[in-house]
Formats: sequence, C-alpha cells, structure tokens
Amino acid sequence: MPTALGKKIQKLRKEKGFTLDQLAARAASSKSYIWELENKDLPRPSADKLSKIATALDVTIDYLLDHEQKITEADATDDMFFRKYQQMDPDVKKKIRKMIELWEDED
Repeated sequence: MPTALGKKIQKLRKEKGFTLDQLAARAASSKSYIWELENKDLPRPSADKLSKIATALDVTIDYLLDHEQKITEADATDDMFFRKYQQMDPDVKKKIRKMIELWEDED
C-alpha cells in the first residue's frame, strides 16, 4: 500500500511527464527504488534521497513530507526557485531581475 509520500511523488512525476526511468536518472536513484517509494509502505528514505527526488521534481523536501498539505505545490516550487536563485552567479541574478522588470513594465 502506497504512503502519502509515495502518492505525492507519483503525482508530481506524472504531472511533469517523467517516466520512472527519467525520475530515477534525475534523482540519481534506480527505477525500482522510485517504484517502491510510489507503491509500497517502505521506511522513510534518507535525507539525501529525498533531497535528490525533491530537486528532480522542483519542490522542497518539506513539501514531500507535508502530509497535512499545509504547503502548496506552488509554494514549494517558489521555495525551490529561490534556493536555486540564491546560488546563482551575480550576473545571472542581475539578468533575471532585469527580465522581471521588463515583464512588470508590460502591465
């Protein structure tokens, strides 16, 4: 019987159009491990595995583990974007800010 975590991983994977193989490759895992997470009641995966799966699905670990659904997928996606943004080169950040300013000027 799948867990809430497994159901959430499967839902996100399908929404993104990933096969089990594709998600496994992106998360540096095996297809069988991802299948087991989605379909069986396994012990919780390690923080490292969860981190890689969350990154591959563009969400946070918090979102994957939030069984009460207090965190929305949009919030988790935004959080992941901001984490990536914080690690970007300053020149790339500057370009992104400029693009946002241009979009705002269109309104």
